[in-house]
Amino acid sequence: MNIQIFGTKKCADSRKAERFFKERRVQFHYRDLTEKGIAPGELDNIKRVIPVEDLIDKEGKQYQKRNLSYMRFNIEDELLNDALLFKTPIVRNGKLVTVGYQPDVWEAWIKSAP
Repeated sequence: MNIQIFGTKKCADSRKAERFFKERRVQFHYRDLTEKGIAPGELDNIKRVIPVEDLIDKEGKQYQKRNLSYMRFNIEDELLNDALLFKTPIVRNGKLVTVGYQPDVWEAWIKSAP
């Protein structure tokens, strides 16, 4: 199992995801999006599972702050340039990806792991 969590320390759901895996003693790699964003290759892997429109947090502070609801823009370019626009947490297990707090899916990953 190769778990990656993309989130921010201020995001409650990201902290809950981190706690979920710690409580089950599952090793994971945490990437704080305030420090380093998502690379284009990683975004391509995520887009294979989750539509890019579902990755942008239209309710978030950063989206409102930049007034993106009133603009036309390329979603991918904006996400790569401003990682705080992502819905968090994004949790990857190899080619499997979830967005948001989804403990039922993560539990299934753990149970199916060899």
